[in-house]
Amino acid sequence: MTESAEYSEGFADNDGVKIFYRDYGPEGGDPVLMVHGLGAQLVHWPPHLINFLKAHNFRPITYDNRDVGLSSRFLGTPSFVLDYIKYFLRIPIKSEYTIDDMADDGIKLLEQLNINQAHVLGTSMGGMIAQIISAQYPQKVKSFTLIASTASTPSPMNAPTKPVRELMLERSKNPDASVEDVIKREIKIVSLIGMKDRVVDTPEFRKETIQNLNRAQDGSGYARQLLSILASKDRLKKIQKIKAPTLIIHGKHDPMIRLKNAYKMHKLIPHSKLKIIEDMRHLIEPEILRQFESELLDHLRLAS
Repeated sequence: MTESAEYSEGFADNDGVKIFYRDYGPEGGDPVLMVHGLGAQLVHWPPHLINFLKAHNFRPITYDNRDVGLSSRFLGTPSFVLDYIKYFLRIPIKSEYTIDDMADDGIKLLEQLNINQAHVLGTSMGGMIAQIISAQYPQKVKSFTLIASTASTPSPMNAPTKPVRELMLERSKNPDASVEDVIKREIKIVSLIGMKDRVVDTPEFRKETIQNLNRAQDGSGYARQLLSILASKDRLKKIQKIKAPTLIIHGKHDPMIRLKNAYKMHKLIPHSKLKIIEDMRHLIEPEILRQFESELLDHLRLAS
């Protein structure tokens, strides 16, 4: 484990799979396990969310899901044409690992840090993983915050918008794209899933994209994570077992995961609360966080 003035870092082990984490501390703070989405590294968590939690005496713990960032990589190469056909025909798809395996990674991390119980916050694919953690390990979960996610397996009838879907497929098929192509692709996707009219193509954004690309070094895990989502069974029955207080946050105009998914989860998760944000798409910009930070803080404090 390494330490800096702001956080400590290290690896947790799940049967040989190494999971890289960053613990913002302090050790006596109320822990919040933060589970990120498809292809996202721990450095993609917005600093304003991390700082908000720290400012209110919480202990954010972030990590690279398997196959991204500094965590263990897998070797399988998806057959995009065949898997895409299977996806549209609703034929079962095989993947290198499952969403359930990724949930176990989070539990092993809590064990590594000697944390018996934590708040769990997941966004997008991380929300899918966090649903399993909350349903299968209720004794580990103080509260559950579910942002921009779904309990349904994506299907042609419940998929991202066509422009988003095309960019996701492009990223899956071209993990070794040039730096400039990666930057252009990231600008396109953030423009689509971030707040409307947000200026994305800035020197700061380009610099961060290059830094994140250099940190990851290998983008092949994106396609394997996507397959794990498509190969998973829906969690509609599973989420009905969630006992922790649950706050669901969803953007009204999310092009990645449609709003109807939030309504369905709200109906199925016992005693859950739903916050719909008018100008939110899929990301948590500072302007978006300000619109749900009071609800989030009350939610976390009541469960502490």
